[in-house]
Amino acid sequence: MLETEQHEIPFEERRYRNQKLRRRGIFLIPSLFTVANLLCGYYAVVAALLGGAENFDRAAKAIGLAILFDSLDGRLARLLKANTDFGVQFDSLADVVSFGIAPGILAYAWGLRGLPGDGAAAFREIGQLGWVCCLAFLICCAWRLARFNVQGMAPGGSKYFVGMPTPAAAGMIAALVHGFKQPLHDWRWSVAWFMLAAGLGALMTSRIRYYSFKDVPLARKQRSLSIVLLGVIVAVIYVYSEYALVILAASYATVGLGLHVVRFVRHRMVSRTA
Repeated sequence: MLETEQHEIPFEERRYRNQKLRRRGIFLIPSLFTVANLLCGYYAVVAALLGGAENFDRAAKAIGLAILFDSLDGRLARLLKANTDFGVQFDSLADVVSFGIAPGILAYAWGLRGLPGDGAAAFREIGQLGWVCCLAFLICCAWRLARFNVQGMAPGGSKYFVGMPTPAAAGMIAALVHGFKQPLHDWRWSVAWFMLAAGLGALMTSRIRYYSFKDVPLARKQRSLSIVLLGVIVAVIYVYSEYALVILAASYATVGLGLHVVRFVRHRMVSRTA
């Protein structure tokens, strides 16, 4: 009976239904990478709560994987022409977990768990400072994502983000934890660490422009030299990840800030001479 019903359906209608089903499957592909991003963020939170050098390192690696999945879901959505409003909102909610909550908890635990004098007044004060700074990081992350959903990229195209991207800020925290692994044991370093988290939050909500790499034509045919250089960079990151990731994360943060200072000084000089 079912076979006869299928034969009764016109060929054009069956082809239309098959195309519709395939199209729905294409829209699901970017969301699967967003789910993977969310899973990595959740795992990072659990690992950070467990504590210990190994778990802190695992949490940092999970945030790194979340950055990879986050970059892939956006590129796949553009490549497959599967951009949807639902996908944008789902991606932002996943980013709050992976690049706001997860690095905030990791930064707090890594900067506080190794300090001596549990219960002392100084320990409680540093804990309160860390709580405030990491909360500020989370709030700035959510603020940055909401502003991006409303305003989008910087005026003039998709070359620049307005404010430090949330994956880059989370990557800075993850890279330092992965590079040093052992939690901090000196309260002075803990204070500096928590202030760094607050500073990254300020960079996320700033008007500083950061290069987006969205204009890099990855889908086009690349030169052999570019492929070789990319392979060398991946190999260096894989072998010397503790050093390479810290250098890359710090360079991205400081270059954007440095170029902003240069533009500001140049603008002031031009306005004085005018």
